[in-house]
Amino acid sequence: MRKPEIEYILMKMLESHPNISDLNLTVDRPFQVESSGQLIGVDLKPPFEKLTPFQTEIFALNLINQDHRLFDDLVTKGSCDLSYELPGVSRFRVNIFSQRGHYSIVLRKLANTIPSCADLKLPDAYYHVAGEKNGIVLVTGATGSGKSTSLAAVINEINEKKSIHIITLEDPVEFTHRQRKATINQRELGKDFDTFASGLRAALRQAPKVVLVGEMRDRESVEIALSAAETGHLVLSTLHTVDAGSTINRILGMFPSDEENQIRIRLADTVRWIICQRLLPKEGGGRIAAFEALGSNLRVKDMILHGESEGKTFYDVMEQNKAFGMVTFDVCIVDLYQRGLISEDTAKAYASNKPNVNRGIDSIKSARGEKTTDLGKLEVDQGYGKPQGNVPPPWQKK
Repeated sequence: MRKPEIEYILMKMLESHPNISDLNLTVDRPFQVESSGQLIGVDLKPPFEKLTPFQTEIFALNLINQDHRLFDDLVTKGSCDLSYELPGVSRFRVNIFSQRGHYSIVLRKLANTIPSCADLKLPDAYYHVAGEKNGIVLVTGATGSGKSTSLAAVINEINEKKSIHIITLEDPVEFTHRQRKATINQRELGKDFDTFASGLRAALRQAPKVVLVGEMRDRESVEIALSAAETGHLVLSTLHTVDAGSTINRILGMFPSDEENQIRIRLADTVRWIICQRLLPKEGGGRIAAFEALGSNLRVKDMILHGESEGKTFYDVMEQNKAFGMVTFDVCIVDLYQRGLISEDTAKAYASNKPNVNRGIDSIKSARGEKTTDLGKLEVDQGYGKPQGNVPPPWQKK
């Protein structure tokens, strides 16, 4: 299998279905694409009913293209990350990994153009992020929830409005930014720096105003990011967490318990926004994002310092500060339901606080004139307590 054949297969996979997000190559399975969140086999000529270990290995080696670092990572660590471009068609973020002695490949399709915050219909919090001068902003969510795309939109927003120096540290580079008002240097792990910690440390000597770190992977990178934020830089990064509270706990968990108080103080001073994302099944096919956004204020700083307690939670703060760009998943989910973008079952399944979402849905249904309960008409039971046939009433029983 040569490069032209590989590019032909990738083209056919992309053309096979709408809304494709990933291409999947696994031994004993056909070529597959993920369309609207579902894996679907691709019909090719000649057909590939089941990929062999040899075929996936040859495919992987062609993607690696004699890069010794990637090959070494694959052999010693069991996986490697890279980017791959199908000229004039699309770019991919690629992960090649070993499983049961064979190689599997997942190619994430990347957008050809950098979307704006308006294109993605991002909440107001992202516009606030683009206006921040310093501190840490964390975008969190599961793999594939659109974190990198949202941060690319923020960088694009800054690029359009501010004449500043921006450095990105990525694994791999996903979106190629044009030089507009800002000056942007994009560095790729393995090619331009060896670890996120060393790349971030070097970035502090490169006079940036904004630093994008692809992912906070370890204690060292978090520590340097805190130092960068404390010295006047705006640091944007991602974490794999589900909400604001778990994000703070994940960072604290990277440090020894005897350093917890010091890290809490540093986080309280530097965290500007924590924005979480989830992708929900959309009515009519496809997926749509729901968001949770927590900004920094005195109450949030107090909770970072002392932890959440009953009546003092990040959820409460977000509910009470909608005017400042904060939002909860539940408010976002109810809004998506009201606009007919998600079903009632989806809204309830992805809710953080189910009673709140249930009340919101009932309110919307009531305004539409729809039933909000399965209970029928309520009536007084006229026969309660009266004798049935020859059976005496309860108070006459001995």
